Amino acid sequence: MKSPLLAAVATSALLLAAPASAQGVKIGILNDQSGVYADYGGKWSVEAARMAIEDFGGEVLGQKIELVTADHQNKPDLATSIARRWYDVENVDMITELTTSSVALAIHELSKEKKKIDIVVGAATSRLTGDACQPYGFHWAYDTHALGVGTGGALTKAGGDTWFFLTADYAFGYALEKDTAEIVTANGGKVLGSVRVPLNSSDFSSFLLQAQSSKAKIVGLANAGLDTTNSIKQASEFGIVASGQKLAGLLMTLAEVNGLGLQAAQGLVLTEGYYWDLNDKTRHLGERFLKSTGRMPSMIHAGTYSSTLNYLKAVKAAGTKDPDAVARKLKELPVDDDFAQGGKVLENGRMVHDMYLFEVKKPSESKKPWDYYKLLATVPGDKAFFTAKESGCPLTK
Repeated sequence: MKSPLLAAVATSALLLAAPASAQGVKIGILNDQSGVYADYGGKWSVEAARMAIEDFGGEVLGQKIELVTADHQNKPDLATSIARRWYDVENVDMITELTTSSVALAIHELSKEKKKIDIVVGAATSRLTGDACQPYGFHWAYDTHALGVGTGGALTKAGGDTWFFLTADYAFGYALEKDTAEIVTANGGKVLGSVRVPLNSSDFSSFLLQAQSSKAKIVGLANAGLDTTNSIKQASEFGIVASGQKLAGLLMTLAEVNGLGLQAAQGLVLTEGYYWDLNDKTRHLGERFLKSTGRMPSMIHAGTYSSTLNYLKAVKAAGTKDPDAVARKLKELPVDDDFAQGGKVLENGRMVHDMYLFEVKKPSESKKPWDYYKLLATVPGDKAFFTAKESGCPLTK
């Protein structure tokens, strides 16, 4: 029997075995399509990119736009193998989505080596436009700093001044805990402790007991996808919220709220960069996505639509696929689409736009399907994200 890794490599090879051609513009969606983040991004992000290509007209500079996709299974070595083949053999021009921070950091480095553009959407770490920034790398949708400012800052100011973190045990979790803890302490709060939890855990009991015994007012869940929904479900079984502690989903999207259901998710406070029912533009994208997939898009799906669309706009404006010219245009052009309005890309590759603090509605407050959020506050983009100089990106020095 083949190992999952060998099977994945074989599958990727089959997917990519078509003769390479320098003609056309080729975009790759590389993400988790079968694991803990499959609902968070997965095939839904592929559909979002397809919609963007369709909206752009299917071609740019007189060349057909192609979309390729693969499942990296949250393994940086597998992701790097796929991306290297895409770049070297299949002439893929840009890779986007890139769920999982360890994967995104690895592809970011490869893209720098190969002088190819990547636009990270699904991964969170602010290092991507900080110490790990590079000339061809971009970060869309959100990052750990913006999540910390939104959820961490709001809850601390509201009296949740002691925190304990359940942290995913890899680059994303570390960055999310660090960035949120800094916001908490800057607002006068204290971090009482944290525990690192392996990715894709099924049993959170020992970690939740540590959080419970800390007596912290806020239990910060520095995880995502199924890990978040499972930790919330098990926290309910332990009576953590019933006993007076509050859960903070530091990275939750509409997909996880839908998976939990309003009965379990009600009252959770979270930060997202997109919600389908914010305005006419977000509703336009949401309703089209719903018609195509049977579900509303999350921040990750809508962000992938935007990253794909804006890459194509930059290619058109540059009049070439040359990565240096396209990177310059990505940083010059405004971002104004159904995902974000009034967005801009900084010198370090960070796309800055407004973020939103939401509270999940009670079942009695929801008036229609997918009516899940109450808007608590809008966090202006220049408050949510580091400036290029603050980020620590070497490109800005």
